[in-house]
Amino acid sequence: MRSRYNLDTEKCSNLQSRWESLLQPFQVEQKIAQKVLLDLFKAYSSDGRYYHTLEHIEQVLATLNDLRSLSQNYAAIEFAAWFHDAVYNPKANDNEEKSAEYAAMILKGLDIPSSTIEVVYSLIRKTKYNQNIDGIDSKIFLDADLSILGASATKYRIYAQAIRKEYLWVSSTKYRTGRKQVLQSFLNRERIYFTEKMFVALEQQARQNIKEEMELL
Repeated sequence: MRSRYNLDTEKCSNLQSRWESLLQPFQVEQKIAQKVLLDLFKAYSSDGRYYHTLEHIEQVLATLNDLRSLSQNYAAIEFAAWFHDAVYNPKANDNEEKSAEYAAMILKGLDIPSSTIEVVYSLIRKTKYNQNIDGIDSKIFLDADLSILGASATKYRIYAQAIRKEYLWVSSTKYRTGRKQVLQSFLNRERIYFTEKMFVALEQQARQNIKEEMELL
């Protein structure tokens, strides 16, 4: 299908600049790089997505900016951000694996070093469970991916509503049960955010947001 976005919009122009800056050190041919970007735009603006969209990618990238100084392989983290939800089917349970495989395939075609691709692949796979995380780059990436949990109460409600829309095919009863399990798993963690910076900034708000959503379910 055609993407709802085009490179003329301010949003997509900003994302395009970010993408080009990421690829510049790897000397990727511009025409090829733009084709990959357009494919990503189409993926993130496809039917049935309400939260896992370009807006989510924007938020993750913005959060990564604040954590960049902590990273060891920032390019790999940013590639992971771009690709981590490229494949998204709420009825499937292998989205992370397929997104990781897609990222590896595309990045190999762009002649990105295999060492970087291996890190990207691993980072995307880790979004499946968000636990047993080692290494600062994993912590940075997963914290950025979950930054929405610590957003303002208003933004969090919009996020929660968007997630529900992605699961409209699930009955209210089953959704409440499943969603509560997911939310409780976050509350059960010693800490939602792995990096100290994100923990200090968002941990309290995230737990409050989650508890309020659970009360409304």
